[in-house]
Amino acid sequence: MSDKPKEPDPFKPTEPNIPGVTGNPARSKPAPEPPRPAAPQFRSSAGAPEKKSARKLLSIAVIVAVLVGLALYVWKHSSAPEQRPVAAAVAAAPSVDLPPVVAQLPPNMPVAPGPVATTAELATAWASKRFVFRATQTSENIPGLVVHLPSGVYWGISLRQPYGTCELEYVTDVGKLERQYRFHADHPMVVDPCNRVVFDLARYGTGPNGEVRGAIVSGRGVRPPIGIEVRVRGKQVFATQLEQ
Repeated sequence: MSDKPKEPDPFKPTEPNIPGVTGNPARSKPAPEPPRPAAPQFRSSAGAPEKKSARKLLSIAVIVAVLVGLALYVWKHSSAPEQRPVAAAVAAAPSVDLPPVVAQLPPNMPVAPGPVATTAELATAWASKRFVFRATQTSENIPGLVVHLPSGVYWGISLRQPYGTCELEYVTDVGKLERQYRFHADHPMVVDPCNRVVFDLARYGTGPNGEVRGAIVSGRGVRPPIGIEVRVRGKQVFATQLEQ
């Protein structure tokens, strides 16, 4: 072993020699670390009953929800079993073009064009008779009326409201005209019950083609009643043509 003194390490500084401190073995050793608290040990089986109970309750809730939904579905579809086939049949039915509906004629009602009354039936002034005028172009049955006016003229009118669907009325009770229409009259009038209009067949009013019988004497109307051409042949009264 060499007696040559050990050369100091130039990269390691020499510690100072402090009395009472240098060479203290307690300083040369690092202080021991304080003991760490032991981490809690969890057993894999801890809480197992609680988890099993929660899963069981969840499974029961799911089963109950499914059963309730199934019961509602069955009740809803069994409450109206006959409606579904009907709806399906209607949806599957092909569209069919039906002929225009022709109104049923009242029994023993005269049909024009043709004879609608006799002169004996209309012998007195303001005597009237209803009939039906069948429009050949539209296959419509239009209610009509023929009236024997005091001047000796037989006048025919359509009882359908001009440019409307309301049915006109021939009122022979002048008291009714006074009560319901607030109109004082001394002979029968034609009225529009929908618009409260009163027409006087003894007077002329303005129509689209000139003057026509049935002037408006009360209320607001569009025009006099639509005329129907009437001709007398012997003892027969014919309704021949609807005003164009």
